[in-house]
Order: sequence, then C-alpha cells, then structure tokens
Amino acid sequence: MVPMSEPNIPVEQPQGGTSTIERTDTQELVEPGDAERFSHYVRKEKILESAMTGDPVIALCGKVWVPGRDPNRFPVCPACKEIIDGRFGNDDGDDS
Repeated sequence: MVPMSEPNIPVEQPQGGTSTIERTDTQELVEPGDAERFSHYVRKEKILESAMTGDPVIALCGKVWVPGRDPNRFPVCPACKEIIDGRFGNDDGDDS
C-alpha cells in the first residue's frame, strides 16, 4: 500500500539499509551412502602415499578406495576391527 498525502506535502518514507550477518555454525555435508560407510584400518604410510599420489589403498578387510573423508565421522569397519582384535587383542578397555 502506498502512503497517501495531500499534494506538495512530503511523505516520510522508511529508510532501508543493508547489513551483513555472519553465520558461525558449520555443517559437514552428508553424502549419499554415508550410512553404509565405515572407517577402515590401513597402514599409515599407505595413507600418506595415497594423499601424495592419489592411488587407492587396501584396508585389512579388503576394501579398496582413495581416502578423502574424515574417518572420525564414521564407525569402525566390523571386519577390520575383528582382524585387528584377532592380531593384537581387544583394546576396548574392558578387562573382564
């Protein structure tokens, strides 16, 4: 609605402006298939080599892929954990 006024009488218009709002929240993108993803055990030097060359790595369970996501976002692969536990013992902190 436009303000009405008598002729030659100025109408006060609201003053507009712009401002910048900074967002402080961060969000990690969830990609399709993330629910089926696991963190896998791979030799550290192979991870570093893959980061330099882009070559895929092979996990203890046999999965082959090029690492690129934060492994802390995913649960440990049950097959890799079983292999590690069988070789080095269970390290859950449960002394029973």
